[in-house]
Amino acid sequence: MVGGVITAAVVVGVVGIFVGLFLGVAGIQFKVTVDEKEEAVLKALPGNNCGGCGFAGCSGLAAAIAKGEAAVNACPVGGEAVGREIAQIMGVDAGESEHKVAYVHCQGDCEKAGVDYNYFGAGDCRMMAFVPGGGPKSCNSGCLGYGTCVKECPFDAIRVKNGIAVVDKEKCKACGKCVAVCPKHLISLIPNDAKQRVACSSTDKGPVTMKACQVGCIGCGICAKVCPKQAVTVADFHAVIDHEKCIQCGACEAKCPKKAIVSA
Repeated sequence: MVGGVITAAVVVGVVGIFVGLFLGVAGIQFKVTVDEKEEAVLKALPGNNCGGCGFAGCSGLAAAIAKGEAAVNACPVGGEAVGREIAQIMGVDAGESEHKVAYVHCQGDCEKAGVDYNYFGAGDCRMMAFVPGGGPKSCNSGCLGYGTCVKECPFDAIRVKNGIAVVDKEKCKACGKCVAVCPKHLISLIPNDAKQRVACSSTDKGPVTMKACQVGCIGCGICAKVCPKQAVTVADFHAVIDHEKCIQCGACEAKCPKKAIVSA
């Protein structure tokens, strides 16, 4: 009896030693090497995991920065301050970081834009691809106002007001999620200090746009003619401002007959 107990104890002890040795060797063989710079960069990032940098969350960006595959100021949420901190970790120059915000290129609210019919379906802008005319609004390029961008924004920076989405510049982190989700492609990231903006995305001919919306761009080209820096161009009956050339003189806004160019 005693001999059996001793034998069992010896067997258990030998098995325990074997398992311990195996785990120890396995731990050495399969040890994951931690990049200290990557860990430091990840700690410096805000941790929102919004994907605005183009990577799958902050850990993906941290790994890319540590490998030299992404700029140190690539985080749109952290902005310049985080960019400088990460630059110190990586031992490089932070470079210039432009502050951008999302902007909805539409001002066709409930008073200014026409409506072809009443819609009572699902309140999701993406569903409009399955309804007649791409939505009830007369302008097929305008904001539908069902708030898909509002639901997608992780920073509570967008609200639907009087039928169109409006971005709060103070809350916006330029993560780009609203840009990606908008089925009408009328949200873009523009410089925060851009004064004049084209508040319309319509590419319809002038008469069609005028019938659909009171403040739609008709592509008349007056804005392009009066711009002293050739910062405004018209393509597909739609005005576009090159903010790198724009000197914010306001000439385009002042001369726009439909008030489709507005100030921030």
